[in-house]
Amino acid sequence: MQSHEQGFTLVEVLVALFVLAVGIVGAGAVQITAERTRQQASLRSDAAQLVNALSARMRVNPAIAALPDGANPYLSFHYDAADGLPAAPASCFGGSSCAPGALAQFDLHEMRQALFTQFPHGRLTVCRDGAPWDATRKAYRWNCDGAADALPVVKLGWQGTGDGPGYVMVLR
Repeated sequence: MQSHEQGFTLVEVLVALFVLAVGIVGAGAVQITAERTRQQASLRSDAAQLVNALSARMRVNPAIAALPDGANPYLSFHYDAADGLPAAPASCFGGSSCAPGALAQFDLHEMRQALFTQFPHGRLTVCRDGAPWDATRKAYRWNCDGAADALPVVKLGWQGTGDGPGYVMVLR
């Protein structure tokens, strides 16, 4: 009587384990990519909220908005988080009343603080710029042309994850 045992050979088991390992590594890579995408989407959302908050603060300070560009602290604002966070000006909340200039300085300090704490290597510039794109229209320019007929723009950027590119958001 001849007995035929059926089962898996060692080679078949090793091939199956290899296929399973490749699948697990692939699923892990997808999870890492999804987390990076979620993080960048969250930063873009936070950036849009920060820029909208700054725009609203500029609109509710009409005395400063009426000043010429050179004297308007909002339109000559530039901050790079690598420079550190300067000391806070006097508070403009609560029972204290502020002059328009002091309110503008307080607003800008709060923007610096938000940028410093929320965005990796963040940068913010507010200026007039008629051509925010580079010559190839593939990237935004940090420099502003200061054209008198151009609308004010807010340029916000931060360093991407890993060695990836930085991001810039320009809102008019």
